Amino acid sequence: MDASGGSALLEPLDDTAFQRVLVVVAHPDDPEYGTSAAVAEWTSRGIEVGYLLLTSGEAGMQRPPEEAGPLRAEEQQRACETVGVAHLTILDFPDGMLEYGLELRRAIAREIRRFRPDVVISGSGDLLVPWGIDHADHRVAGLAAIDAVRDADNRWVFPELLRDEDLGPWGATWLLLTGSRPTSFVEIGAESEQRAIASLAAHEAYLADLPWHPAPGDAIPEMLRGQGAAAGVPRAVAFTAHRLRGAE
Repeated sequence: MDASGGSALLEPLDDTAFQRVLVVVAHPDDPEYGTSAAVAEWTSRGIEVGYLLLTSGEAGMQRPPEEAGPLRAEEQQRACETVGVAHLTILDFPDGMLEYGLELRRAIAREIRRFRPDVVISGSGDLLVPWGIDHADHRVAGLAAIDAVRDADNRWVFPELLRDEDLGPWGATWLLLTGSRPTSFVEIGAESEQRAIASLAAHEAYLADLPWHPAPGDAIPEMLRGQGAAAGVPRAVAFTAHRLRGAE
């Protein structure tokens, strides 16, 4: 609460120096629930964005996993194209059965060292999130990504990445978390909102298996307006922002 008794507004995220952003999620479609609107804003300014998916989402549809995984990967590629994401990496950890551990942390640290982002975005790893109890894979992905950001910056953690793959330490400047108590926001323009809607709509077959799911054209504007209200702007995407190192 602020001194007037009302809720304090979020702070604008200082993204003026962003050059390369890596979004780490568990499944196809995970970036499309708000984050892709911020991604559309960034790519429109020439900021390079990559997505790292830890699974292909093969357990998320009413069809055999060997059919669902490739289909969901194709839909994610189309979603990436709508918001200007040119770098998509999908790992083969098992959907629905992600386990926190060194193997997962190493895989994420490897991609951080390879892509060399100044910003990493992931989930918070919290059990309770604004929409309820979070999916087990989301919680594991968030915790592993948070730890992998530090792992990637430490030459003595996973030294084989340097020794065997020539991937030296890399330290991100920012860690932005979703699904937690937000501190900062990115204002979203009308064009980026439409691109975000299209990115979710690209998951056509997946959404067809979820008859209860609201239409992308309804869900995304409502989400962006809600976060905008907390920021004092028409539309926004909110993050918990952690600056990991000072300005160079």
